[in-house]
Amino acid sequence: MATPPRLKAHWFKPEQARNPAQTGSAIAFIAWRVGSHVIKRLREAGFDIDAGPAYFGVLRELLVFLLAGADRIAYARLGGEGRTPFTRALVLRAAEILDENESDLLGALEGGASYAERFLEQFNLLSGHYAEFGWSEAEGPDFAFVRYLGHRLEPLLPEKDRRWVLDQVMAVEVPEAVGMLQRSMDGVFSSEPRRARRESMSGE
Repeated sequence: MATPPRLKAHWFKPEQARNPAQTGSAIAFIAWRVGSHVIKRLREAGFDIDAGPAYFGVLRELLVFLLAGADRIAYARLGGEGRTPFTRALVLRAAEILDENESDLLGALEGGASYAERFLEQFNLLSGHYAEFGWSEAEGPDFAFVRYLGHRLEPLLPEKDRRWVLDQVMAVEVPEAVGMLQRSMDGVFSSEPRRARRESMSGE
């Protein structure tokens, strides 16, 4: 099974104050890495997710799920006032990362639209759906939250994989992905200084 990616979840200079927008931008990249890791695990489990449009279709759904979760975690820690700039920066940065990668690999969209705009439309629509489900910082997403992700992924996969993806996502992929997201956000929100690297032995 795929080894989880090493996620940088601490600021290089923890003594510097960081605003919610800076934090949101950092979490966007972490969510991208986590989403990519989930796809790698799904492929290893036998799900056919071809490189190209199919890959990015699945990744967009995973990102919406992860960003919706990050928004809930941020609200619990920042309150409503800090949540707004955090989530705005979070989603915009994720859209930028998608746009850069999809444009490089798939070329420009027809009609003058951008991949970023398409993702923002998708997030705005689906975030309202996810808002109807529960997510607690202690237990993460509730059953309905995760089940909705599984149902969103089903039509993106080949027919042979559709009946299995819901169980795989709920039982295996989401618990690990949510754990990675929560641990990363713990580190990014932490005000404690990062542990210094072990100094080399000087012989003194």
